[in-house]
This record gives sequence, C-alpha cells and structure tokens, in this order.
Amino acid sequence: MSISNEFELTGMRKVSEAVAYTLKEMSRFARPGMTTKEVDDFGAEILKSFGARSAPALTYGFPGCACISVDNEFCHGIPSDQRILKEGDLINIDVSAELNGFWADNGNSFVIGNDLNNHAALVNASKEVLYKAISNIRGGVKISDIGLLMETEAKKRGFKVIKNLGGHGVGRSLHEEPDELMNYKNRFDRRRFKKNTVVAIETFISTSSNTAVELKDGWTMVGNKGGYMAQHEHTIIITDGQPVILTEMNEIFN
Repeated sequence: MSISNEFELTGMRKVSEAVAYTLKEMSRFARPGMTTKEVDDFGAEILKSFGARSAPALTYGFPGCACISVDNEFCHGIPSDQRILKEGDLINIDVSAELNGFWADNGNSFVIGNDLNNHAALVNASKEVLYKAISNIRGGVKISDIGLLMETEAKKRGFKVIKNLGGHGVGRSLHEEPDELMNYKNRFDRRRFKKNTVVAIETFISTSSNTAVELKDGWTMVGNKGGYMAQHEHTIIITDGQPVILTEMNEIFN
C-alpha cells in the first residue's frame, strides 16, 4: 500500500507494533523441551491481546497462528504438539497479522539455547544481508539492484539465496504489489521502489539449496538440495532517505 494520510500511518504503526512485539516475545519464550505448538499458542494470545488476527490463518487457512519452522524446514512450518525443540535447533518464527484493516509481517531465525550445530554464521549472515538491503532502499532505487545486493552479500559470507521466495508489498492485505522482491537480480525486472509505499523485505539465506520445495503437508517448505535456511524480515515504509522500519520493536538486529 501507499501511505497517503495520518490515519493510514497510524494503522500501519499499530499492526506493526502488534506483530513485532509478538515475534520478540515468542523468540524469548521458545526454549528446549517446548513444542512448537506451545510457542504458537503463546504468540496467539499476545496477538489476541492487541485485537489482531493471524494473517496466514485469515488469508490462506493456515493451521496455526504463526509459521514455525525448525532445522531443515525452511519456512511455512506448521506448529505441532509433536515437534519438540532441542538445544541447538535452528528455528524460524514468521508472524504476520491484521488489525483494523491493516496488515504487517516480520520474521526471525535464531538458535534455541546454545549453538551446538554451528548455525550462528548463517543466522548472522541473514541479519547482515537484511540490514544492508534496508539501508540501501529508497524511492527510485531499482528493485533488482537490491536483489543483486542481497545475493552478493550472501555469497561474500559463503551462502546461497533461495530464488523462488521473496519479499512483498503489504498493508491492506498480506501480499500486495510490488510482489516478488527477490534475493537476487532479475534482469527482466524494471520496477523501482516508490516513496511512501509499504513493503516486507525478507532474506532467504541458505547453506546448500537455491530453491524451496513444498512437502506433502501442503505448507512446509524445505531445500531442493537440503541444508538449512535463515530468514529475517521487517515491514518498512520507503522514503527519500532511510526507510522507516515499522517492525523495529522485534529487535532482530540486536
């Protein structure tokens, strides 16, 4: 969406606060021995306290509040009372919601407890790539140039990018134009970022794969060549200078 008045700005700030606070608290809450369903139920109660509703459940009928993916699951993992978190697991929590007709989206990959399986380099690379991408986005910048930047920065750190997942516009629905804000340079994409528009910028940084494939459950995605993936995501407003990070409260850069 494009922010055109104070009412829209306030609406986007409120829903972004709801998803960012929920993500931060879920990330703090998750620990070894807990099921992903417990983490999801905890987050659902926080969203409810804001009066917000799960975006994937509303939009797609997703069987959970947030997408919670563990280890070789790249994204869209279904919260389950059978999936028990272990020390050293790589987990991704993706929280998006609707509040009073406005929508926002954010995500965080992190390690449960101690980094027993050496996932920290991947997690840190994903954060660094997102930070650099957001720092270079402003009105008039080519979308494909940011994609090139993200892939280049990932490669510098020894990682790959997933080429069939990308960021997207957000605001009046979960996915809007501009869609397919990819982590690589699409030479056929001539679009540019526009001032005052709201987008969800997200990384998809991988150890081995370059494509995500869907499992038989119809939701969970894994890598075509295995390995692990980290995702970090902020909802931002594009300006003539540095973007406004609406979901800054999630503290994923801390």
